[in-house]
Amino acid sequence: MQGVIRFALLALLCAAPALAQTAAPDWLRDGLVYEVFPRDFSPKGDFNGVTAQLDRLKDLGVNIVWLMPIHPTGKEKSKGTLGSPYAVRDFDAINPDYGTAADLRNLVAAAHKRGMKIFIDIVANHTSWEWVLMKHPDWYTHDAAGKIIPPNPDWVDVADLDYGSAGLREYMKSMLVRWVRDFGIDGFRCDYAAGVPRDFWESVRVELDKVKPGIALLAEADDPALLQRAFDIDYAWDFYHAVSEALVGRAPASAVRETWERAAAAYPKGALRLRFSDNHDQLRATGQAGLPAALAASALMYTLDGVPLLYNGMEVGDTSESAAPALFEKLPIVWDMAERRPQVAPYYRALAALRRAHPAFTRGNMRWLRNADEARVLSFERSGAGESPKESLIVVVNVSSTPFTGLVETPAGDYRDITPGPITRTTAPLPAVFLAPWEFRVFRRVLP
Repeated sequence: MQGVIRFALLALLCAAPALAQTAAPDWLRDGLVYEVFPRDFSPKGDFNGVTAQLDRLKDLGVNIVWLMPIHPTGKEKSKGTLGSPYAVRDFDAINPDYGTAADLRNLVAAAHKRGMKIFIDIVANHTSWEWVLMKHPDWYTHDAAGKIIPPNPDWVDVADLDYGSAGLREYMKSMLVRWVRDFGIDGFRCDYAAGVPRDFWESVRVELDKVKPGIALLAEADDPALLQRAFDIDYAWDFYHAVSEALVGRAPASAVRETWERAAAAYPKGALRLRFSDNHDQLRATGQAGLPAALAASALMYTLDGVPLLYNGMEVGDTSESAAPALFEKLPIVWDMAERRPQVAPYYRALAALRRAHPAFTRGNMRWLRNADEARVLSFERSGAGESPKESLIVVVNVSSTPFTGLVETPAGDYRDITPGPITRTTAPLPAVFLAPWEFRVFRRVLP
């Protein structure tokens, strides 16, 4: 949701006792999520346009396709020409611009045939002002004068729902169950999840598991408590912001490590976080920092713990705007950008293949390593994971425009460079590393 509010109070959470976590399904732990804004994804902006590109997405290594809200959009008080897809008019209906129920079922079936999962976006905190169930005013939050209000002053195009209403809770729970039961949806990305009471999500989770065991829930929030009994994965918002600041030189690379460490202290060991450098709420990384920097950020997201995200055209280096005001207009992906940036799609395919080939990236331990210039370079080890043979993977990423030559404090051993694609080679073995601007390297050794 535009202008998303981050609710993590990490200083307090770090002092809290460790929490247990919902056991995320294996396919999610191995996941690569692709976020689709159907309006902009194809010339017609419909479900069929997504179905037609499933083979290409699978070739990128994608196994989870997240559809931004597929419901009709409200027009009253709407922003821009078309309104926000997060101002939903009817949770039970499909936006006719996107197609029919049959088109959606065809998309889900085509994805399943390819071993891919489909998530849909659910906006449980608020609705458009012309929601079909506005006939239940008691389902909404009111001010002292009895007037229905938005969740906050900036979100003038939506009205805040009040989960003190038993009727609202029952409707929302039944609605979510229907999407799973009737369309075979594999999961929900839950918008502004922290804006809905946690006990509601926990009760919904019980019902969804009855209908489809192994379903996954993604929370747009950074709150460890949501992962206890409701969600499988949440957003690493603070980490995203730390990386973004480092890419444009407003913060040192060490701030990225420090942000990760604070979150690791607050979350259960092995908790799944969504790792992203682009999404519909933020300015494009390519637009903010340039393509080389954006690719370096993606290398980081694919090799860290968690589940990486690709957003709407990242794989061709698209620079079409995201977030406001683009969220309220039709701004199609410039797919022809692939001709001008032919290196980008192979880069993402190689990252996905690297991640897939080494279970330490998806199930291994994570340990930061010191290096000779921690203001500009990140270095860490992914190791173990129970695979045979066990392995240690050393990842070094230059998040600056200046070359790096220096030492990384790696464990002793015989390492082999397994970095995919063309790289700047050096004859010196680890712990010495040379990195061109925005370059990354991956080294591997087999553990005894």
